[in-house]
Amino acid sequence: MNEHRKISDEYALLYLQDIGSLGDTIAEFEGSFINCFGGIPGEKVIARIFRYRRRRQRFVSAIVSEVMIPSKHRVQAPCTYFGECTGCQWQHIEYEYQLQLKKESITKEFNGFDSLASVKISEVLPALHQFEYRNHARFTVRRNGQVGYVNRLTRRFIPVRNCMLMTPWINQALSKLQDIKPDTSQISVRYGINTGDSLVQPSIGNETIQSGQTHYRENLLGNIFRVGSPSFFQVNTVQAERLAEVILSRIEFKGDEILIDAFAGVGTFSILFAKYVEKVVSIEESPSAIEDAKFNMSDIENIEIIQGKTEILLEEIDYAPNIVILDPPRAGCHEKVLLSLVKCKAAKVVYVSCDPSTLARDLDILIGGGFSIDFVDPVDMFPQTYHVECVVTLSRSI
Repeated sequence: MNEHRKISDEYALLYLQDIGSLGDTIAEFEGSFINCFGGIPGEKVIARIFRYRRRRQRFVSAIVSEVMIPSKHRVQAPCTYFGECTGCQWQHIEYEYQLQLKKESITKEFNGFDSLASVKISEVLPALHQFEYRNHARFTVRRNGQVGYVNRLTRRFIPVRNCMLMTPWINQALSKLQDIKPDTSQISVRYGINTGDSLVQPSIGNETIQSGQTHYRENLLGNIFRVGSPSFFQVNTVQAERLAEVILSRIEFKGDEILIDAFAGVGTFSILFAKYVEKVVSIEESPSAIEDAKFNMSDIENIEIIQGKTEILLEEIDYAPNIVILDPPRAGCHEKVLLSLVKCKAAKVVYVSCDPSTLARDLDILIGGGFSIDFVDPVDMFPQTYHVECVVTLSRSI
């Protein structure tokens, strides 16, 4: 195995290995393994070493400074902020290889469980737009009025005039937000790509841009969704529609099913699939999301909204639902959620996840409880980053 060579107290020659959990490459350094930002597996690089403390723990990381032996998959990152800003991890990697790496990350997590090691994973559904796809940005504001991002490794603030991942309207808003010195350290900007609606929070009291809206609207597959400032909504509108179409292609609706939409948020899946089933039970804990969901579902008669924790409400189910859709936060499902699905003998489960690690953990429990995996469909919701969305369709096998 190749070893690193220290060049100075600040730089080292590194041989880059696999992709790590944060999308960085892994390299040996000083008897341990560190994350190296901006690399590709198999490369030989000179990297700048960063040593820092957080929460009384010591960390060592690296950022590629010079590439000595490049990967054939390396491309020139188009963004001038790449490396300074760590919001994108993979702009230097050709897009087809990004998709391959994302599939490999899912495979790696699945291989950690005997029950998942032989599961077939579909090719990652590419994004139609590799840039300008995000409908939501959260910017940091400094006292001098500069707006930008904070580097994940160095914690250095980077003023940003244009973010290549954001839809053009958000970048126009970003230019108006610069140097106006709002009385806040964070600004959230959201935009309805299919509606033209916008939301800028908090209210900044400046005439250059409208702000302080309580919600905005977006259109998915012909359905209007009101989304409040605290509520979650997918950041890639185009791919969110395609993800819903993937689910539709994997479930053969008969029209008489009871569908439970757990972690329902503003009611996205409940509304999109209500016309295909007899009844939808929509479960959500967040009060703000519930208010949005009630507004969004006001003219749909076959949806019942229940507010509360999914792990508690599913335990109370005394019937076997035909279909359950799970779309939990990155941390995955509470074990009680999974055991409740096993107990109530749900016929089919669709698990939507943005974290392969917690997804694999939860699937292992479902398989142990009598489910089998029919399809694993990765969807690239986040081009230029290591994140990947995954749709897993399961059926009760026993």
